[in-house]
Amino acid sequence: MGYGLADGLMWHKGRPCDTGGCVEVAVTSGEVLVRSSVNPGLLISLSHDEWLEFLASAKEGWFDHVQ
Repeated sequence: MGYGLADGLMWHKGRPCDTGGCVEVAVTSGEVLVRSSVNPGLLISLSHDEWLEFLASAKEGWFDHVQ
């Protein structure tokens, strides 16, 4: 898992990314932030509960049809 410190946050990458368009995640005390390495200024903010629900849905295959 890759990571980097930016804007005082620890950003994590889920896996090595050869295409340059990686999804990065940072966790704070009140939210989980999601961004693209291509456009790091555009953030999606999720509550911890929303993040956990998203992960569970992804693991169950709910987004497998999205290309």
